[in-house]
Amino acid sequence: MPKLWNETIETHRNAVREAILENTWALVTEHGLMSVTMTQIAEKTGIGRATLYKYFPDVAAILAAHHERHVAGHLAHLTGLRSRPGDPGERLEAVLEQYALICYHRRRHGTEELAALLHRGEHVDHAQQQLLALFRELLNEVAATGGLRDDVAPDELAGYCLHALAAAGDLPSEDAVRRLVAVTLTGLRPPG
Repeated sequence: MPKLWNETIETHRNAVREAILENTWALVTEHGLMSVTMTQIAEKTGIGRATLYKYFPDVAAILAAHHERHVAGHLAHLTGLRSRPGDPGERLEAVLEQYALICYHRRRHGTEELAALLHRGEHVDHAQQQLLALFRELLNEVAATGGLRDDVAPDELAGYCLHALAAAGDLPSEDAVRRLVAVTLTGLRPPG
C-alpha cells in the first residue's frame, strides 16, 4: 500500500479511537459507570459494535485508555513546567502547586467507584515513578543552589512531596491547596 494510504488509515483509526474515548467518558459522566454499555458507546460514537470491539474489549478498557491519556497529559504539563528556564526553586514551587491542584481536581471528577477502577494498574505505577523522577531532578537542582535541606536525601524528599500533596484531594478549596504547597515547601528548605 502507498505511504499516503497508510497515513490516511492511521489518521482515521486515531480519530475513531479518540472519539470512542471521549464519548465513553461523556456517557460515564452523564449516566454513571455501571449503566454504560458497549452498545451505547458505539451508537454515540457513530460506529458499529463490531468496529468498537476491534478497538476495545470492554468499557473498563476504554476508561483505562482514557485515563492513561489523561495522566500522560498531566505528566507532559508538569515536565514542561520543570523544564522552563529560571530559578530551580520557583520551578519546583510551580510543579508542586500544579501537581497538588491536579490531585485536588481529580477527586471532584467522578465517583469513588470510578477512581478505584482507574487509579490502579501498571500505567499508574509507571506515572508515579515518572513523577518521583521529575520531583527528584528538580530537588537536586534546588540542592545545588543551597536551597534544599541536606539532612534528608532527595529521593526521600521526592516521596514526601508526592504523598504530602496527594492530600490536596481532601481539601475544601484551591486556597487550602496553596497553603498545603507552602507547608510542603517549608519542609524542603534547610533548617534554621
